[in-house]
Amino acid sequence: MDGGVDKAAEIEINTQLERHRRAAGLPPIRLHDLQHVAATLMLAAGIDLKVVQETLGHSSWVITRDTYTSVLPELARSAAEATVALVPRRKHQVDGCFRWEVK
Repeated sequence: MDGGVDKAAEIEINTQLERHRRAAGLPPIRLHDLQHVAATLMLAAGIDLKVVQETLGHSSWVITRDTYTSVLPELARSAAEATVALVPRRKHQVDGCFRWEVK
């Protein structure tokens, strides 16, 4: 965990997580793993990198970007596809005026 949590609190948090994990019948997972899951989901949902950085407590958005570069190519592809979807595809005439059709 980060330096903002004392060791006794960290042990207690991990103990509680482990107890709840076992009760739910889930496979083993560390609190740190859940942090990565949360960050990946936030980025995939389009949350701004600065917001993710602040949520995780990273000192810089560069750390967040460098850590999660593996998910950024998929986000870039999604952004490109969304942008292309806005580009007019075909010009057609309506009431004597030319209009661009967006697919």
